[in-house]
Amino acid sequence: MRRMIVEEPVSQAAVWSLRLSVFALAVAAVAVVVTRFRLVDVPAGLAVFGSAILIDCLVLLLAGTAAAIIWRTGRRGMSDALGGVVLALALLAFPGYLALQSLRLPVLNDISTDIADPPQFSLSRIATEARGGRNPRARTTAERQAQRAAYPGVQPILLELEGDDAYQLVLKAVQALGWKIIDQSSPGGRAGLGHIDAVARTLIMAFPDDVTIRVQPLAGQTKLDVRSVSRYGRNDFGVNARRIERFAEELQTQLDAK
Repeated sequence: MRRMIVEEPVSQAAVWSLRLSVFALAVAAVAVVVTRFRLVDVPAGLAVFGSAILIDCLVLLLAGTAAAIIWRTGRRGMSDALGGVVLALALLAFPGYLALQSLRLPVLNDISTDIADPPQFSLSRIATEARGGRNPRARTTAERQAQRAAYPGVQPILLELEGDDAYQLVLKAVQALGWKIIDQSSPGGRAGLGHIDAVARTLIMAFPDDVTIRVQPLAGQTKLDVRSVSRYGRNDFGVNARRIERFAEELQTQLDAK
């Protein structure tokens, strides 16, 4: 007489935790692609990505339920539950990092090297249209003080170059960073100032942010002031300050290559 081998049933909570974690990754990938390539607007892309995050929260709940059931009943499926947790945490890692940044940094989305007199964005028709009609508001005293405390290293840049030479160097740095120039003028006129307005994009979902650079010739040198403003959200999680730092680094690279 043959012995019958009875296999323990599989926890359906474990099975679905793995399935949903894979689905959440697919949803997140779609959100990144359609937003990055501007197939949908940013709020719609964020809504899709947010749904992937909610799915992953459900995955963690299912995986926890599965673990309890498996421990109590001996059912199979622990590998599925663990797989679901690993995939969910992989997707939640970046939002988790942003959450930590929000606890560490002040709520700011407008950073400038000149806190008292930040560079103003061009109001030309072309520049305004490129910014979607947006013109960043003046910052409050509290916001300026918060920037000073959080980013003491964000300071004006002084170049030992004449105005026109500094302006050309800035153009090279902006182009090397891949920013899209939407308005520019070399130093001159009554104020003697030059400026470059550009649109920069974030790394993953390519959100558009607005940057303006003021070129101010002085005696034997040139002062550069940079302002970077996020279009979406009240908190930039430090992105604008890092963008200004990257610009300063690229400027030094271009200067060393002269």
